Amino acid sequence: SQWITGPEARAEVQELRASAGAVLTGVGTVIADDPSLTVRDAELNPDNRQPLRVVLDSHLRMSPIAKMLSLPGETLIYCCDDSNAESLDYAGATIAKIAGDNSRVDVGKVLEDLARREINDVLVEAGPMVAGRILEQHLVDELVIYQSPTILGSETMGMATTPSWNSLADGMRLTIIDAVQVGRDMRITAIPEQND
Repeated sequence: SQWITGPEARAEVQELRASAGAVLTGVGTVIADDPSLTVRDAELNPDNRQPLRVVLDSHLRMSPIAKMLSLPGETLIYCCDDSNAESLDYAGATIAKIAGDNSRVDVGKVLEDLARREINDVLVEAGPMVAGRILEQHLVDELVIYQSPTILGSETMGMATTPSWNSLADGMRLTIIDAVQVGRDMRITAIPEQND
């Protein structure tokens, strides 16, 4: 099945997108799901302004026929190696080469570059690898987590991959500021606790 959460939660995600300056994801999500990352609700988007779509794609593996490249709005792809940029550039993407670590785009530098572009509100809709890197580097101001009343098997994909967190002390402590039922799902809004 395509959806884990219900229609009410998905509608709220549309509201989050509509209020964001950019929606960020990783190339793994683009390859697996071919997402649009657009605001589809006309009431939320009467002037058809789309948030900037940002893709972390260290080696430009994204297909030039990815759905988001044919939709209104701009797609900005951050990479470490832009030698393969011609087809994506031709397809309408903007390519930005940025320094990386372990041949991966440095997420902190991406956020700094987005701030220089006057993008100050970034919504991350990414898989566990990108989500984990952002969490491990403490680059999160707020988490909005939708919890479906479903128990998935042990081999399903988790929320975040955090290989540097090896003990309970390594994890990120959160302060829950809101928890509310949305349809059948729960929406938990939390902020990271400050480390002293």
